[in-house]
Amino acid sequence: MPGRTPTARSFRRVTDTPRRTFLRGAGLLGAGAAVSALPNVLAAPAAEASGRNLDPEDSRFTLVVMPDTQYLFDADRGDAAPLDASLRYVLDNDEDNVVFLAHLGDLTENGQPGEFAQISRSFQALDRRQFPYSTLAGNHDIKSSTDDQRGPTPYLDAFGPQRQRNSPTFRGASKDGYNTYHVFRAGGREWLLLALDWRPSAGGLTWAKQIVAQHPHLPVILTIHELVWADDQGQAQLSDFGQHVWDELINGTDQIFLTLNGHFWPPGRTVKRNAAGHDVHLHITNYQDRYYGGSAMIRLYQFDLARGVVDVRTFSPWLAGQDDLNELERLEVERSGHGDYFSLEIDFEQRFAGFAPVPVPPGRPARRELVPGTVAYWRFEGHKDGEPVPENAPIRDLSGRGNDLVRVTLPGSGANALTYSAQFSPRQPSRASLYFDGGKNPARGAYLRTVDSAPINGATFQRGYTIEAFVWLPEDFKNGNHAWAGLFGRAGTGGQAGKTGDDPSEPAVTLSLSDGAGFQWAAFPLNQNGISTNWGHELPLAKWWHVAVVNDGCHTVLHVDGCPVLRNPKTSAIGIANPGGSWHIGGYAYDGKVEQGFYGLVGEIRVVDRALDVEDFLLG
Repeated sequence: MPGRTPTARSFRRVTDTPRRTFLRGAGLLGAGAAVSALPNVLAAPAAEASGRNLDPEDSRFTLVVMPDTQYLFDADRGDAAPLDASLRYVLDNDEDNVVFLAHLGDLTENGQPGEFAQISRSFQALDRRQFPYSTLAGNHDIKSSTDDQRGPTPYLDAFGPQRQRNSPTFRGASKDGYNTYHVFRAGGREWLLLALDWRPSAGGLTWAKQIVAQHPHLPVILTIHELVWADDQGQAQLSDFGQHVWDELINGTDQIFLTLNGHFWPPGRTVKRNAAGHDVHLHITNYQDRYYGGSAMIRLYQFDLARGVVDVRTFSPWLAGQDDLNELERLEVERSGHGDYFSLEIDFEQRFAGFAPVPVPPGRPARRELVPGTVAYWRFEGHKDGEPVPENAPIRDLSGRGNDLVRVTLPGSGANALTYSAQFSPRQPSRASLYFDGGKNPARGAYLRTVDSAPINGATFQRGYTIEAFVWLPEDFKNGNHAWAGLFGRAGTGGQAGKTGDDPSEPAVTLSLSDGAGFQWAAFPLNQNGISTNWGHELPLAKWWHVAVVNDGCHTVLHVDGCPVLRNPKTSAIGIANPGGSWHIGGYAYDGKVEQGFYGLVGEIRVVDRALDVEDFLLG
């Protein structure tokens, strides 16, 4: 599209606060001054101190993607100001932990030396700060009928390996110079980014496969100018050349989980399964067809490894920094369509497990977990996976206090209602668990109870307590058959302990899970006639959780994965009422009768007769 002659507004610094919350504090520059032609080969300027507060270990970080800027650098037409603003945003953004910028090709319209001189001047802002970035040649940057064996070009003069070496993440290039690779650290790990030519040759694709093979444990992001195109609904599909790249490189390279390309418009996305059966996200982003050549739109890929999400946003820092947008600019300052503003849910640990499994730390011996005040400690190691827990063989209390456990099977249930399992939480000290296959309507399953001679049967914990457990709940836990499944509690009722408030037929104490898979601690304290209750929140299933109930002799706090939950009562709760009788693991009793068995895995349980700090939990 024709360029617009820069107005006076384009040549001044914008001082108002940007509109979008994720742009706050960016210090955007409205537009840069016009540049004169520069030498084709640009020497990298001396690096300045970046002054940016990056955290390569933070689980949240941002990859910035910049598509086709060609209309901004089109002979004597165009305007460098939008690109300058986008680059300044990247450099000055201290809030989003921006770790890398990837340009997707078609830097210029005609691939002429003068055009590259102009865009080279803009990119010097990154060079001066040694900010890591990659570029690649699009079809407008070189002769489009050629592949990466085309030889010297103005693109290679301006953005070849001799310039890339200034980037701290640059690791190398193919012999022709048109294909490069970069390794950056973010989220506590290293990531490999491939920047491939407009038309990588067979040799170029072989080079790419060799680079990935040399880094067998790194997740890979592939950038290339052409791969997928999208229909008007934003549904992407491989182009003819994209199919070739998929067949020759992506499909058989499980490390590639995300691909990014420009060239076509409108933007769009799709997901394909590779030969290993894993998802590959394929995205096209290009806005050259939009007002003002796309206004140097950038896309933020905001990774959050803890949440397993990549949040994607698209906007123009140049337009966002203006204080008097015209009618068309107001429409373009931020994009919110299906292909522009979305979130990807990726279980990174699972997706990368085939080439970069998270190492499981070795187990910790039981003696290390016997902190002062340990009343009981039960672990379930030393057995075959799937082996039933026998009726006549006690599970020993590793504290040495004699609080051993024996199995009780509910009527109509078989031996496999309670079995040993080789599964475990990577955070728990032991390396095994118990599988409880219980439920209700009718009552079924099996549970463990403390032996009649166990000292814990008479404990009231007046000075406080900490009860910890590791728990895993199956995908079908919420099917209506497992509400209020008892994880750990006492056999007797509140009434048997002399309590008449609330419902005296409720157990004297129980740590249970609601029908929404939320933990609940309900106990009759010594100083109350009714029940004191701590409520957790609804939990995702098929995931290990650590739960801890901590009482300091006055108040009780429920923790999930070491974090205190909201609904912890402020009313004092001293000790636990003693109705007499045993404690149960995996059985819920009402009015003295076990109504259902637990459903899921229990990793291990520890009881301590004092309040522990979070750093002393079994989480390690």
